[in-house]
Amino acid sequence: MTRGETGGGDPRSLHERIAADLRAQILSGDLAPASALPSTAQLKKRFDASNATIQKVLRLLKNEELVVGRAGASVTVRARRQRTVRPSSCLAAGASGTPSRWLAETDDEAPSARSELLDVAECVPPADVRAALGTGEPDLAARRKIRGGAPAVLAELGVPPRRCVDRVSARVPTQEEHRLLRLPSSLPVLRTLRVTLGADGSPVEATVMVKAGHLYELEYGFGVA
Repeated sequence: MTRGETGGGDPRSLHERIAADLRAQILSGDLAPASALPSTAQLKKRFDASNATIQKVLRLLKNEELVVGRAGASVTVRARRQRTVRPSSCLAAGASGTPSRWLAETDDEAPSARSELLDVAECVPPADVRAALGTGEPDLAARRKIRGGAPAVLAELGVPPRRCVDRVSARVPTQEEHRLLRLPSSLPVLRTLRVTLGADGSPVEATVMVKAGHLYELEYGFGVA
């Protein structure tokens, strides 16, 4: 048994380990957008793997929408690997009758960006949301998309958002998240708990967002004190 097959203590199957290495190169840009992946022969040699294993790797990366392959052509990295989300834009309300800012600002980057309302219901929020907001009653609940985004509604209610605090973590998706996000495998998701604060520093909104970890990246900017 070769070292590639044993994995050096990594319990994942060989094709999952190879896909992980190539995925990291794709997401970092070492394998550039629209560039060709190494050939099957090159991948077999590099990873000491069989043809069948390499084909499993390529199928996995195609299912994850990171590469594209057509019969008779080389497999290439997708031109757009990840959607960049800039949380700094979340405080600004969209113009009346327009989509939320995050959706409008990604239109040029990915024209297929959209939001889909699945359900509106009262529920017991997660413990970290309860801790962030306290035990107050919700101020609004409507079975519709919020045009202009939550900042527009908060401004109308007299509590315009002034600051956000994000807590971001990565974890394995739940069964429901895996189904709703249509994840091709057990890749991690990014979970963001965003607490929006008003002018007096009190919380006016808490949002939990879960994104496919391999399709999104978060971009934050920091100043020097």
